[in-house]
Amino acid sequence: MELSLVYQIREPKIIREKNPLLLLLHGYGSHEADLFSFAEELPEEYFVVSVRAPYDLQYGSYAWYAINFDADQNKFSDHDQAVVSRDIVVHFIDELLANYPIDASSVTLIGFSQGSILSYAIALSYPEKVQKVGALSGYLNLDIAKEKYQENDFSNLRIFASHGTVDQVIPVDWARKTPAILENLGIEITYKEYPIGHGVSPQNFYDLKSWLGEK
Repeated sequence: MELSLVYQIREPKIIREKNPLLLLLHGYGSHEADLFSFAEELPEEYFVVSVRAPYDLQYGSYAWYAINFDADQNKFSDHDQAVVSRDIVVHFIDELLANYPIDASSVTLIGFSQGSILSYAIALSYPEKVQKVGALSGYLNLDIAKEKYQENDFSNLRIFASHGTVDQVIPVDWARKTPAILENLGIEITYKEYPIGHGVSPQNFYDLKSWLGEK
């Protein structure tokens, strides 16, 4: 079936009337097959959908939004593109719900790096759409959340955030600011660090899976 974004899907092995969804959002310059390599390791009752970001960087790599550099090598994120991607993903969730027997009250985003930054923005902007977020190697960019996001009801939102202590792409200090901000919004967050760079260690993946299994 033709949906608005390119995606790969693993159907659940344990079939229910409606099954929960894990939606995987890759990092900058990657593609949908990257995180989909985790699919067989994820819990069997989930639909696992890995989605391709809309901005084509060529040579099989994609982005949720552009990252630009100035003459001094300062990095700037294209917030307008990020907001467009945020809302594209929310629309895509609606399409998945319309086309597959997915439980709308059990939607989890798992994002890596730029996909994780976007996942935070989606969950803060539309907490009625997303119940859980696994935010791997990202940080909170409130500039791409909807206006007045603070007024949303976050009582059903849970977040697992993780970061490498020697991450050379997104400094761990950026990630460390996240828990306090989310707790102030009343959001339940589990935050963990690992002695790795910009990636997901086996222990990190194991901890994410056990968090997913918590009721």
